[in-house]
Amino acid sequence: MFDAHRPPEQTIVEDCVHCGFCLDACPTYVLWAQEADSPRGRIVLVDEQLRSQRPLTAETVSHFDSCLGCMACVTACPSGVRYDRLIERVRPQIERNFRRPAPERALRRLIFSTLPHPHRMRALQPGLAAARLLPAAGLPGRLRAMVQLAPRMPRRRGRVRIPAHVPAYGKPRGRVGLLLGCVQRVFYPQVHVATIGVLAAEGFEVFASPAPECCGALELHGGAEREAVARATATIRAFANLPPLDHVVVNAAGCGSAMKEYGELLGSDEARAFSGRVKDASELLASVAPQAPRRRVDLRVTYHDACHLAHAQGIRNEPRELLRSVPGIELLEVQSEASVCCGSAGIYNLLQPQAAADLGRRKARNVLDTGADVIAAANPGCAAQLDFHLRALGRPLPIHHPLELVWRSVG
Repeated sequence: MFDAHRPPEQTIVEDCVHCGFCLDACPTYVLWAQEADSPRGRIVLVDEQLRSQRPLTAETVSHFDSCLGCMACVTACPSGVRYDRLIERVRPQIERNFRRPAPERALRRLIFSTLPHPHRMRALQPGLAAARLLPAAGLPGRLRAMVQLAPRMPRRRGRVRIPAHVPAYGKPRGRVGLLLGCVQRVFYPQVHVATIGVLAAEGFEVFASPAPECCGALELHGGAEREAVARATATIRAFANLPPLDHVVVNAAGCGSAMKEYGELLGSDEARAFSGRVKDASELLASVAPQAPRRRVDLRVTYHDACHLAHAQGIRNEPRELLRSVPGIELLEVQSEASVCCGSAGIYNLLQPQAAADLGRRKARNVLDTGADVIAAANPGCAAQLDFHLRALGRPLPIHHPLELVWRSVG
């Protein structure tokens, strides 16, 4: 049974004509071929809950929990069904109206009390490194997944310094604020350095404030609505405290997707205006002609489409255009299941480790089949997921954000 606070919209449910175009795009249907674990099957379950007064059951919840929220079905749907809007309203309903088993509640508390907090994650880094040395059998399944999938810190001395303000070089093109966020800031700070460098070289003045801690994407996509609303509000306030900005720039796909949905989440004109200024870094840079000279970088690169960039934001060509702007880069496309999720999906690989591992292995093999030297991935969760499964296959590859490769050419 759903309560009256932001229930899924019946009009979206009724848009679905059950044609089945979503089936081959859905990762869990690809894995299991079960109707209830497909988008149209889950839409039927939403409809049943909206029309009945029956309590949510563990079985019904399991079908919603198995959804990665990758939005590939939104791309595939010829009727334009906004399944993304449905699932993001269903998940808070579950957290309010269904009592999960105690171990599940404890795991979610652990995740949400850790990942969105950069200082806590930094403090945990030595423990994570030590835990990786323990026998795998010595840790429970989900805790083992948390340890194994945590991004590996680069081997370098000292902390990478992210400049708070960098002026534009060459012809000025505007002023932007960059979200530092949580996971990207702690585990992939070099991505921020590269992003700032490329933006400045292309004529953008960049402000990178330490606030906010986190944009709320992990909590929004995980059903923790109250926390997501608080983080969204704090994010809007933090950027309002900077000098007037033309754009708010994001270099993590999940964060950008969430921030572009603040208007839907908060329902205010201020939030909608803020969302309208949010741009993925590749989206912004692809909208202007390159002005910084590019040096040659000889690499065979395959670009991995992060779901919250390709499906949720509709950004596919822009990162590829940026990579092709670098002389010497040969861009190789994944041929098999290219649009199927890698299994990261925010915190999905921590909550549903078996399904995520199955998808991660498939994606790693498909990436290796390209023959690339390097993987370009525009989301920290995807980078960590691919890194782990490539290592497990005994064939690790360097994984870089597209902006890191552009910075190698420009910087």
